[in-house]
Amino acid sequence: MSGHSKWSTIKHAKGIADAKRGQLFTKFIKEISIAAKMGGGDPDSNPRLRTAMLKAKAASMPKENIERAIKKGTGELGAVSYEELVYEGYAAGGVAVLVEVLTDNKNRAAADVRNIFNKNGGNLGTSGSVSRMFDRKGVIEYDAEKVNEDELMEVALEAGAEDIVTEDGVTTVTTDPNSFDSVLEALQAKNYESLSAAVSMVPQAYTSVDADTAKKVSKLINKLEENDDVQNVWSTVEYPDDFDPDAE
Repeated sequence: MSGHSKWSTIKHAKGIADAKRGQLFTKFIKEISIAAKMGGGDPDSNPRLRTAMLKAKAASMPKENIERAIKKGTGELGAVSYEELVYEGYAAGGVAVLVEVLTDNKNRAAADVRNIFNKNGGNLGTSGSVSRMFDRKGVIEYDAEKVNEDELMEVALEAGAEDIVTEDGVTTVTTDPNSFDSVLEALQAKNYESLSAAVSMVPQAYTSVDADTAKKVSKLINKLEENDDVQNVWSTVEYPDDFDPDAE
């Protein structure tokens, strides 16, 4: 794994600040609610809800928060109405960026995303201009020092994982999207605590950038991730090995 995977792991390794964790939980609540609204509140008969709950559990989201989000989606705690949108564009240095949005106000979300791109050296592209550069994959990341790689590999492959790679202190399990649930459940059953777990858009190739461009790209991605309507941000960026996201 390279580039963005390392970048996300740097953030996890530094620990998720309370504000970031709260922001993450807000995104999970929306994801769980819309899944419950579309397919019902039973995870056994609703694969999308099952996946959303697994991701929330992997990030240590409290059980009561998950249950409340399901009830919100099924209408027990008031109606919820979100639209799913995908925006495609480019950051500095020609880095491709894919933005997944879940919003109750399409116009606000569109204006906000466009504004963030424009103010941070990027520009929005047309539909399909960027998505073709990514493959949909399940990605589960672990702290390599806290897992037995041989055992993890055995469990993951038996459950249907495609690949397991350890690099820069992180063990990354890659799956087909359809196998993501079963692989993550098998690993959770062994009490492995993941750094992150999601069905992600994985770049087919990465875009290397220099330090100055890296700062611009990371700023754009951070601004997008901070937006309440944005669920996920994926990019083709490959940061320089010595790049420090916290350096001014």
